Amino acid sequence: MKFLNGTFLLPNTGYDEKLLDQAAQTFFKINMAKERLTLAESMTFVGKNVVVTGAASGIGKAIALRFAEAGASVLLLDVNPEGLSKTVGCLETARCQHSTYEIDLADKKRIDQFWSSLDAESPPDILVNNAGVYPMEGYLDVDEEFLKKVFNVNMNSAFWMCQNFIRLRKERGGIIVNVSSIEAVLPFKKDMVHYGMSKAGVIALTRSLARDYGKSGFRVNVVLPGAIRTSGTRSLVKDAILNVKLDLVKSGYDFQQRLAIGRWGEPDEVAKVVLFLSSDLASYVQGAIVPVDGGFLSS
Repeated sequence: MKFLNGTFLLPNTGYDEKLLDQAAQTFFKINMAKERLTLAESMTFVGKNVVVTGAASGIGKAIALRFAEAGASVLLLDVNPEGLSKTVGCLETARCQHSTYEIDLADKKRIDQFWSSLDAESPPDILVNNAGVYPMEGYLDVDEEFLKKVFNVNMNSAFWMCQNFIRLRKERGGIIVNVSSIEAVLPFKKDMVHYGMSKAGVIALTRSLARDYGKSGFRVNVVLPGAIRTSGTRSLVKDAILNVKLDLVKSGYDFQQRLAIGRWGEPDEVAKVVLFLSSDLASYVQGAIVPVDGGFLSS
């Protein structure tokens, strides 16, 4: 390097190193994240409005409870009014603001009506697409109506919910967490072709939105639950035992053997990951596929 008039010149270029350093600092300043928050500030959802679909039971209910505990106001969507009432009953101790919407998410018109009913000046900050159906059916027995129902609830509803959310928050950005399944990555159970396809679509949706809208301030990620103990999975186990469905019993045993942690998970363990992805702790996480499966996919 050459020294000239108090500054360094890069060899064979004549460029001023100080000016280059200032330019580099300016570049990183423009691309810096927002100011550093305290840990408590990064984990709070006070003042945030969160939409949770499939909130009447299982994972959706657990997600709603955790957001309420963290100070958020929750908007709960489900086709099951009785289940929604039970979720609301569990929210009483959190003393959070909440509203419920009995909506069949297989119906796009109902989805659009829900979003049209909201205040455009104060739209939800976070969207969690958790709703899903889990019917088992042999591939050769699946008809058009059956497939349409599964796709409408599991995949299409997430598509339309995300579209409305992004449209409403286009100038503000926001956070989306979608819920897929390990079955989308590694099909394990028999007679679930339709389910795996629908949940694979949720992963594709997530990654595409992360790519297209990340620079507009949207963070979009997806969780892949597996081996979670819900009323639905308990029913499958009981059915396999009571009706001596040996193929299901064997699948269940083999499934259990793949769990690196050695046990099934609880809905709350998925909910806590969803909260992390929705919080400022995950401010640089984008388009991620996050398994919550006790190590199933890694075994």
